Amino acid sequence: MTFTQLEVFAALARAGSFSRAAALLGITQSAVSHAIRGLEAELGLPLFQRDGGKSTLTEAGARLLARGNDILQQREALQQEAATARGQARGTLRIASFGSTSSLRLLPSLLDAYARAQPEVEVHVEEQDDATVVRWLLEQRAEIGFVTLPDERFETMPLVRDEFVAVLPDSHRLAKRRQLQLTDLDGEPFIRTGAGSGSVIDRMLSDAGARPRLLYRFEQLSSILGFVAQGHAVAVAARLALPDEAPGVVYRPLQPRQHRITGLAVRSMKRLSPAAVAFMDVARRCFAASARGSTNP
Repeated sequence: MTFTQLEVFAALARAGSFSRAAALLGITQSAVSHAIRGLEAELGLPLFQRDGGKSTLTEAGARLLARGNDILQQREALQQEAATARGQARGTLRIASFGSTSSLRLLPSLLDAYARAQPEVEVHVEEQDDATVVRWLLEQRAEIGFVTLPDERFETMPLVRDEFVAVLPDSHRLAKRRQLQLTDLDGEPFIRTGAGSGSVIDRMLSDAGARPRLLYRFEQLSSILGFVAQGHAVAVAARLALPDEAPGVVYRPLQPRQHRITGLAVRSMKRLSPAAVAFMDVARRCFAASARGSTNP
């Protein structure tokens, strides 16, 4: 078994096809096939199911992926440790982000500060929905991820305390109020977000006994804001996920306040690469004043 085989294995799991994995790695499709055949022969079991041009992990392949990614992460950490010992802080850091709260509100200042502290480290950021970010962390596809806290599966660092707000058409009768209760949304046409906060909002509405009319389910925030602006429905969303201003839309705080904490998560603080340790240190300094809550031991 070689590192190259493991890199091809991880790339094919991400890409879902031999051609896309080859393009991702900058090698030929036949080289991808050769590496996977060799790895499957050595392990004595199939890692992928082939269906035309699509390749999906077998049950065994899915179990082995996290271990393979762990080996690759530890190799990266070893190389970074050696570079640090030579006085050369460099390497690659992979971060998973879950949307506008982390990608637009938190990451820019973090990346600026990190680039000043570690100019030779190349940071790769991939954005996906909350559930995928968690899966990537568990599979060790990403070393650091933004998550909604608490999450007992990881060691975490709180960054910011956010709050949920009602999202209303500016012509709506409730827009005249300075703040709302969730029960004020009873009977209103309602949009449920398909993002990770959707389940949190569901619980908030249920706990408050609020019963809006759930008519729409949208994944994209732009679709939610567009529908609200046209007067079709109302919604609830985390304030930091929303733009400062949206034409035709107003935000109103909820009473009692409904909060959300966003932070960073890792599988194990003790097993982080030097690049990841440096990123966590930068985040701790940048958000020391606003962080709330406690980290998981």
